[in-house]
Amino acid sequence: MKFRAPLRRRPARRVTVPLAVLVLLVGGFGLYLFAPWKAFTSTSVDEALPSASASASVSAGPAVSAAATTAAATAPAAPVDLARGGFVAGEHPTTGTARLVRLADGTVVLRLEDLRTSDGPDVRVYLSALPAAESRLDSLGEGAVELDRLKGNLGNQNYTVPPGTDLERVRSAVIWCHRFSVGFGAADLARV
Repeated sequence: MKFRAPLRRRPARRVTVPLAVLVLLVGGFGLYLFAPWKAFTSTSVDEALPSASASASVSAGPAVSAAATTAAATAPAAPVDLARGGFVAGEHPTTGTARLVRLADGTVVLRLEDLRTSDGPDVRVYLSALPAAESRLDSLGEGAVELDRLKGNLGNQNYTVPPGTDLERVRSAVIWCHRFSVGFGAADLARV
């Protein structure tokens, strides 16, 4: 009597194909969610501080109100620093300086200078009422103001602060990964 090895059965196509599709979908979602290539990329931005003519939104003409004319007359002729501070690392090494600057036309911008941080899948810039030590960890705090997506993880860049923002409540500027709710870094904004 000959010994016969048991026959190996191939998995049925009805199991293999759906399993392959599931693996591809999960892998694609993982790539989208984590964007691993961002660990190896950098975007450098080098914007100048906006000038009064570049940031002016009210043109001289007959439609200019008396309040706008008075505000323009009392606004400083040059940009004025309102607050500034250095970045401290959060979830990622982050260095540079954050400045709140009032431009000659009254517009306020957050200026990030010599910024160095990691690139990420959904990184944004916020103003927070919390000090940097708290806002860079796992919470932006109540009433945080989102300015925009981070333009680049290296260099100098400007973000317009929305009119009506209560600058007295602002304690820090935060580089925040919206997708994973973690701070890359934050800077306490000390009044100058």
